[in-house]
Amino acid sequence: MLLCTFILIFLLHSTVLAEEVLKIGGTGTALGSMQLLAKAFEKSHPGMKVRVILPSLGTSGGIKAISKDIIGIALSTRLVKDDEQNLGLSSMEYAKTPFILATPKAVNISSLSSDEIVKIYRGETVAWPNGERIRLILRPATDTDTLLIKKISPEMSNAVDRALSRQGMLIAITDQDCADMIEKTPGGFSFSTLTQVLSEKRQLKIISFNGVTPSIKTLADGSYPLSKSLIMVTKKEPSSLVRKFIDFVRSKEGVEILEETGNLSILGKTNP
Repeated sequence: MLLCTFILIFLLHSTVLAEEVLKIGGTGTALGSMQLLAKAFEKSHPGMKVRVILPSLGTSGGIKAISKDIIGIALSTRLVKDDEQNLGLSSMEYAKTPFILATPKAVNISSLSSDEIVKIYRGETVAWPNGERIRLILRPATDTDTLLIKKISPEMSNAVDRALSRQGMLIAITDQDCADMIEKTPGGFSFSTLTQVLSEKRQLKIISFNGVTPSIKTLADGSYPLSKSLIMVTKKEPSSLVRKFIDFVRSKEGVEILEETGNLSILGKTNP
């Protein structure tokens, strides 16, 4: 929280001269693909600059920043709430990305079933097939990822609660923290997103879920069931630069960048 506050204060007081600059920040899972979109946008729009804020502000931090006019677009994993709409904010889903199981590349598995994942979270399965210890990496109880995992099934929800109640568990605060911990922890296991792995070139093994490999194709045809929504939050009356960037994201070139980085592009219904 202190880091997020420091970043917001820094952004509020920073100034950029001679160029029109759009600042974008929010959920960590979308930052890698958004950096690529920003680079392509600047190339096709001379004189316009897009700055993607690092490290991650998170969904709540991004929405707070845009409500205070610190950034022009907040990246979120949820639509704005009623009280946030009252602050003059609007939201639009622009993509979905497969919500994936991930391990270090050295782990000798390629697929996990729902039942196997439940047993890992319950603490009943503690080792991979080769005997290596499983090091489960959790997210905070109220984090979007935790809530998504719990929605897999009632058994999974119960298993997540049991895992969170155990002492000494590894807990990652941000999406980037989680990916870092999976990469660096022998036997590590957690959830991530396809777009984060691809756009950040993460050295992770993507594990099939119930025999289905996560991809844009399997997400689109409904055979892969786990996904995370990616949403842009703006002011209800956004600036010309914000509108131009959103148009670019929804353009043919923007859609190609999204798909190349593990996102299923969505035309997006604005809320409200």
